[in-house]
Amino acid sequence: MWDDIVQWLDERAGVREFWKVTMSRKIPEVNWFYTLGSTTMVVALLQGLTGILLTSYYVPTPEDAYGSIQYIVHDVTLGAYIRGMHHWGASFMVALVFLHMLRVYYMGAYKYPRELTWVVGVFLLIFTLGSGFTGYLLPWDQKAYWATTVGTNIGGVTPFIGPWVKEILRGTSDVSGVTLARFYGFHVWLLPSLLYPFIGLHLYLVIRNGITNPPSRDE
Repeated sequence: MWDDIVQWLDERAGVREFWKVTMSRKIPEVNWFYTLGSTTMVVALLQGLTGILLTSYYVPTPEDAYGSIQYIVHDVTLGAYIRGMHHWGASFMVALVFLHMLRVYYMGAYKYPRELTWVVGVFLLIFTLGSGFTGYLLPWDQKAYWATTVGTNIGGVTPFIGPWVKEILRGTSDVSGVTLARFYGFHVWLLPSLLYPFIGLHLYLVIRNGITNPPSRDE
């Protein structure tokens, strides 16, 4: 029965060819450091899943944001677990992206013909940092408020465009409910709509151009 299902899908979607190209392709002998990219992708998918679950209860208003987080943690079934996964997953994802890029740089995997793969990866780093920064405000507690105040002030001292950057981030002169709504929109809609297509593009380029051999002493 399983073979019949696979045959039916293969005739209509080419699943065997897809599996051959993505999962059964030949790769050089590598080490565990080469798993950092795939690990980052798994964490990114978990962030998306847990984030969707959290939006079912989170209320992005100054009056209810903190209370909704407390409700998720203390009253929702598995709420503390899901919120903890999302909270710590954000930190792990940032660390994994940096480690992955360090590995790529050390191995020289940014060179021809993989320059575009590297450029897409740099954008993924930017989107990851942006997601972490915008998500930090959403609990709407004292730590989140003042950390966002400091972060947006840093953006405000950017040469030439600093005031514009600060206005885009905050929406007003100070961190307020407008900032919270804006960061929620960035975190839930804008950045994921950029992050996940770029992950797909990055994965496509990795499959198309292959991965590099670890450098040897002779090389």
